[in-house]
Amino acid sequence: MTSGKTSTPLRYGWTTGACATAATTAAYTALLTGSFPDPVEITLPKGQRPSFALAREALDDRMALAGVVKDAGDDPDVTHGALVYVTVRPAPAGAGVVFQAGPGVGTVTKPGLPLPVGEPAINPVPREMMRRAVAEVADRHGGTGDVFVEVSVERGEELARHTWNPRLGILGGLSILGTTGIVVPYSCSAWIDSIRRGIDVARAAGHPHVAACTGSTSERVATELYGLPEDALLDMGDFAGAVLKYLRRHPIPRLTVAGGIGKLTKLANGHLDLHSGRSQVDFHALAELVAQAGADTALVEGVRGANTALDALRQCQAVGLPLGDLVAAGARNTSMEVLRGADVAVDVVVIDRAGTIVGRTR
Repeated sequence: MTSGKTSTPLRYGWTTGACATAATTAAYTALLTGSFPDPVEITLPKGQRPSFALAREALDDRMALAGVVKDAGDDPDVTHGALVYVTVRPAPAGAGVVFQAGPGVGTVTKPGLPLPVGEPAINPVPREMMRRAVAEVADRHGGTGDVFVEVSVERGEELARHTWNPRLGILGGLSILGTTGIVVPYSCSAWIDSIRRGIDVARAAGHPHVAACTGSTSERVATELYGLPEDALLDMGDFAGAVLKYLRRHPIPRLTVAGGIGKLTKLANGHLDLHSGRSQVDFHALAELVAQAGADTALVEGVRGANTALDALRQCQAVGLPLGDLVAAGARNTSMEVLRGADVAVDVVVIDRAGTIVGRTR
């Protein structure tokens, strides 16, 4: 499979939707002509025309199967190296393209996603890509375009356990994703899309309160504090901005932001991407914060020279200064600024590495 072009040293890759489209094109072509195109070329939504090598082929008089190994480029994608394969069978006249979930592809079981309950978890853009591919092959080789398209992912059910799918109510496997067909390295687009879908599912379920958590420990703390159901928990990770910007357009009455002192210190300082490679704790700003709270010069300078936010917290705890509460208030202020008046009440819970609450907004 050829790689996408990029102006950076990192190599672009292809989405599961692009791989499924390539497999669909090859399988339907074989069903109509008796032979598989290899490599197979497809057209992406923005006009690029990548080619894919086939990793699996099967053909008889009732069906054709073609498979492509997903290459995510240099992105740390859970589906990198997975075999995406499609089985195409004739459908009754007038049926059009009927999508089916094969092994390793999930089924939608909760409202709020861009697909109805009971449908295969093949997202709208990949569906449109496959429909266009079927139409092009039908025009080229005299087909009707009436086909069952069954999409499968080898080991997909196992891989799905490492994604948001079970929480979103997508059961039995992975989702077939992609809006451009291209995976941009380290864009984390799948994670951000999962955050948005998590908010959609929570809204559809009528939950008035969600918690955006930076990790499993803060998620546990938020659950213990508020008794929230699983589908009201948002695995925010480092993407505070993604949560807040989507809630600005799709509000839920109450948001709890829960996370470690380090990440929430960065949010308090105005950073919306909390990854250590893209934002850092500003110890000078933290020192100014404790100075404004009445700390003496020794503590101010101790915080300014701290190694970590946790180190600064412990210095403040030793003298009874509530740094965690100050960070929580700052994180809430940043959150409210991003929400821009949306009807969302925000509270913040700050924890240490052990999961002890060290600060909260009141």
